[in-house]
Amino acid sequence: MADLVFVKLGGSLITDKRTRESARHDVIARAAGEIARALRAAPNLRLLVGHGSGSYGHFAAQRYHVHTGRLEDWCGYAETGAAAQRLNRLVTDALLAEGVPAVSIQPSASAQAHDGALASLAVAPIRTLLAHGAAPLIYGDVALDDVCGCTIISTEQIMAYLAPELAPRRILMVGEVDGVYTADPQRDPTAELIPEISPENYDHIASLLSSSFGVDVTGGMATKVHALYALVTRHTGLTARIIGGRAPGAIERALCDPDAPLGTLIRG
Repeated sequence: MADLVFVKLGGSLITDKRTRESARHDVIARAAGEIARALRAAPNLRLLVGHGSGSYGHFAAQRYHVHTGRLEDWCGYAETGAAAQRLNRLVTDALLAEGVPAVSIQPSASAQAHDGALASLAVAPIRTLLAHGAAPLIYGDVALDDVCGCTIISTEQIMAYLAPELAPRRILMVGEVDGVYTADPQRDPTAELIPEISPENYDHIASLLSSSFGVDVTGGMATKVHALYALVTRHTGLTARIIGGRAPGAIERALCDPDAPLGTLIRG
């Protein structure tokens, strides 16, 4: 793979997570445009795109407690999956409108979880799409679980599963805030941006992190940072960067320039 980057558009960015099924259509369209421009500017760039479920899947999952499994009423599983697909359709259409050959990959169609952890997922279709220059589009979804019946798998879990299979060079996480802060910047005006997380400061930073703002059944910022740090320390040469996507041009710049001083770099 020439220069494979995993890029995730966070649910907090593309939806208002405090209001049920409230897509930020303008943000989705702008992000799609920036992704398209980056692909045109860097012909060797290959992208696996993902997005969170935000106020779509999370509200349904919370209502029915799908993430805990052992459901008595499987309407909750069905409704959560359908809600996630509705948001995915919006993202897919926005990318296609900008000329990005985005192909939606429904994780729940092949995913199998074991006690809340993703155990298997079909990789061959994703690998083939990348080889042909398409952009596979994944998203947080429901999944069958051989211990508790069902669970929720986050986009981060899916990317962590795919990383050793596809060997991306970078992971770019695009959220509502401009990186990782010492506290939740939406609640604490004294919060300071952390430019880099590495083995030298990880333990200290982990103790500072707070949960993300809004309803989120897959964990807040602390969970995301922990997962990304574990991933980059397992795979030599892989780095992750968490940036904000509200400022025009940030996504395009981060995709085209790995060294752009944006957000928070996480390295092993």
